[in-house]
Amino acid sequence: MFEKQNLIPSAEEFVAECPLPARLAAVKAERDALARDVIAGRSNKLLVVVGPCSAHESAPVLEYVRRLGELNERVKEKLVLVPRIYTNKPRTKGVGYKGMFSQPDPEHGEDIVKGIRTIRKLLLDAIAESGLSAADEMLYPENYAYVQDLLTYVAVGARSSENQMHRLVSSGIELPVGVKNPMSGSIPVLINSIFAAQSPQVFKYQNYQVRTSGNPYAHAVLRGRVDNYGNDIPNYHYETVMQVLDGYKNAEGGLSHPAVIIDANHSNSGKRFKQQIRIVEEVLQNRIYDADFKRIVKGFMIESFLVEGCQKHDEVFGKSITDPCLGWEDTERLILDIAEKA
Repeated sequence: MFEKQNLIPSAEEFVAECPLPARLAAVKAERDALARDVIAGRSNKLLVVVGPCSAHESAPVLEYVRRLGELNERVKEKLVLVPRIYTNKPRTKGVGYKGMFSQPDPEHGEDIVKGIRTIRKLLLDAIAESGLSAADEMLYPENYAYVQDLLTYVAVGARSSENQMHRLVSSGIELPVGVKNPMSGSIPVLINSIFAAQSPQVFKYQNYQVRTSGNPYAHAVLRGRVDNYGNDIPNYHYETVMQVLDGYKNAEGGLSHPAVIIDANHSNSGKRFKQQIRIVEEVLQNRIYDADFKRIVKGFMIESFLVEGCQKHDEVFGKSITDPCLGWEDTERLILDIAEKA
């Protein structure tokens, strides 16, 4: 049965209550254009979506994005940095901490209304304090409307990429949407998801029948796969990237802007967070080796926070309470290295 607990106001009400000021809207518009240009191939820069596995508390996230904003000034000629501020956390077994959207305090119960207010303020503060607008995962398509005016990049997770509603909503987003390969690693399924997101659609959304024009900036994210025995199998290697390129080329009806982002963590690293450094370095070497590889690989997703590793409870400031992350020092060195080799 369903027990009604609290009435949640509409997205329009939350936006009116906590609007994006014109000054910050101009910053976000500029960042949006930079990200779109990378995916479309109009820019030779690399897109780097980097930040904690999940944003569980505002203060350390803001400290992280402030540092990232300062680092951006050193690398902006080569990279487009997008802070990863993920406010919804997928759970393999469906239970556990589900992110700031649901639980603004991870040590207490769900409070979605407070969660929405908390993440809107966090995303606004992040732009104001760093000059960078964020990425988030569209775990629940219905929730996207609450933050759509504040994001520059949207991710569709491996568990969601085969879901019809995720594909449909992605088709109406005017930002780069990174569609991860499904848990099985199927490239045809991934290409079909991108095709659906790039195609015009008509469907029910936010109590309306809506028509979308299709999103030409929907693209592939390779995050590794999981075999039938639960083993992590990486797919960032040259051979898989070339298979994705062939999928783009062979898609019936054609696809816009062939692009791949490499997720350096998850099943690519087996969640061994330090391996992200080695994975990024290998991909950078392959970009030097092969012109087609270089053209299609547009950047990276990297999980990092102020303090490396993870913890079960929020005791160490700036340390993940979900998956382990790189620490700031390693992150800074890695981003500078990516910029040097981009």
